[in-house]
Amino acid sequence: MDSINNKKKTFAYFDTIIFIAIISLFFGYIGFKMGVGNMFSTIMNTAYKLLLETVFYIMAIAVLAGAFGRLATEFKLVQVLNMIFAPFMRPLYNLPGVSFLGIITTYLSDNPAIISLAKDKGYLSYFKRNEVPCLCNLGTAFGMGLIVTTFMIGQGYFKEALIGNFGALIGSIISVRLMAYRSKKVLGSSKIQGNEDFDLEEMLNTSEDEKVSFFERFLTAFLEGGKMGVDIGLSIIPGVLIICTIIMILTFGPSDAIQGYQGLAYEGVELLPWIGEKLSPILTPLFGFKSPEAIAFPITALGAVGAALSLVPTFLESNIIGGNEIAVFTAMGMCWSGFLSTHVAMLDALGHRNLISKAITSHLVGGILAGVTAHYTFLLISIF
Repeated sequence: MDSINNKKKTFAYFDTIIFIAIISLFFGYIGFKMGVGNMFSTIMNTAYKLLLETVFYIMAIAVLAGAFGRLATEFKLVQVLNMIFAPFMRPLYNLPGVSFLGIITTYLSDNPAIISLAKDKGYLSYFKRNEVPCLCNLGTAFGMGLIVTTFMIGQGYFKEALIGNFGALIGSIISVRLMAYRSKKVLGSSKIQGNEDFDLEEMLNTSEDEKVSFFERFLTAFLEGGKMGVDIGLSIIPGVLIICTIIMILTFGPSDAIQGYQGLAYEGVELLPWIGEKLSPILTPLFGFKSPEAIAFPITALGAVGAALSLVPTFLESNIIGGNEIAVFTAMGMCWSGFLSTHVAMLDALGHRNLISKAITSHLVGGILAGVTAHYTFLLISIF
């Protein structure tokens, strides 16, 4: 018994050793390149600037997008879209028509919104067993889609944002179909038994009280949706300040080549551009990035798409990216939308934890092909 306990303690200390090694390597490398004082000054200044200049801008977009999404639900635009596009779900995704509702709800909000649908037994009765885990990939491919699209349009890239949405659509189809094929081998394709009393209006919590005036319903939905946008804006703050600060330190160099590091915001050690240059024979034909620094966006989007969006204004000011990159970023940002941080929890909620590796690899492929599709679609449209 004592030997077993010792092994457990050793295993716990092993995690501690790994943690200390990673932290020491990260801060040791950056501190050696920048100087310890400059390193901490840059970290604080970068996080502060991101909070003031980017986070509140994204939050404002989230408030407006949330308000529109709630209005679309309140006045049954969501139901109309569902009726129009549901017939296309089986030919495109090989999923039942009701799965389109998952696309709408996640596009207007965030990835986990599809879980509330998947918890309804009546809703699940339309699916086969191997199709249920695909809801995770389907929802993630469109999570925060409206916010990402609105953000890119706000930067002055309307056409590129639409191209990115098309790329995300293609990536989602590939991800879902690949996941369905792989999960079929594990779960089979039998129909799920359950009551078929799924009520769309009850699921969306739409108002049927005719005594309430149109203006009151409009104002209530508008404010409730805006409040949801505030919640989304607050939830992205940790990801933006932590992940994006790290990514920027690994992306940019000293603000002044002559004076060197000064502890200013957005200074860094240029590690990711070095990696991007090594991968440029692969990245250039796939995505058409004109600067190796652009690799920072898809890497960041894997963990948090809100943090990835924070990179865009700085990239545009530095002329690191252009229209092609915006299209690719929109596609990959939507399709991945921080799926590494949500996929595990979503699949666990769906009761398919054993399929996590299959879902992640399928969605990884889908996101890459979403970016490839956006790049070549942009090139094709640019010809005409």
